[in-house]
Amino acid sequence: MRILALDVGTKRIGVAFADTAVRIAIPRGMIPVDGSEFAEIAKQFRLEKADIIVSGSPRNNSGEETRQTESVRQFIDGLKQYFVEQGNAEPKVFFQDESYTSITAEELLKPTRADRKAGKVDEEAAAVILQDFLERPDLKEIEEKL
Repeated sequence: MRILALDVGTKRIGVAFADTAVRIAIPRGMIPVDGSEFAEIAKQFRLEKADIIVSGSPRNNSGEETRQTESVRQFIDGLKQYFVEQGNAEPKVFFQDESYTSITAEELLKPTRADRKAGKVDEEAAAVILQDFLERPDLKEIEEKL
């Protein structure tokens, strides 16, 4: 199963990719939120021949949903609608808790300070979200259902 992962933010969307045959999340860049983000995500989905999308789901320190969680869900609803409006099948989307992914991404990039610029952290956070998804105990069941 091929997976495109998104770390949805208000200014940038981090992108990562993985194939469950290998189970290694690979950062794939950043998409600016400028009105063309749905088209760019759809393009990445096609180019990667992805089967599903995994989106980070923001939570507060107690693990509860926040306003940002709802904002991400609305974004994903809009993305699904975009796919359908373009004549494509609505993509299957799974949400993965993204608690502390940006902090983890910054820590991973710490040795290479030059890479901590805007966008690099976003794509690395998407890779952390995706790696967490790849390590889910129910991943095999998800694959079988698709």
